[in-house]
Amino acid sequence: MKLQMHSIHFDADQKLIDFIQRKADKLDTFYDRIVDGEVFMRLDKHEKNANKIVEIKMNVPGKTLFAKQQSDSFEAAADEAVEALRRQIKKFKEKVVLANQ
Repeated sequence: MKLQMHSIHFDADQKLIDFIQRKADKLDTFYDRIVDGEVFMRLDKHEKNANKIVEIKMNVPGKTLFAKQQSDSFEAAADEAVEALRRQIKKFKEKVVLANQ
């Protein structure tokens, strides 16, 4: 799946980008018609703990799915965001299947 990565107010290292790409690629196993997506990684300067925010926007035919998670590390926030998107994709897929019956 094609993902655009945006790191806001910092430079994300390649290991982090590859980690998020691998996690997001697993979503293809739940729904193979995902068009593309965008990932926004941001540091919240007002928080001391859990100051890393990951937002993921996925485009599927007819809908845009979105998840935003905040955690102590970008990896944990990405994990949680991908899990939230997995649940949204499963719900969306069930609706599509029911609509086509």
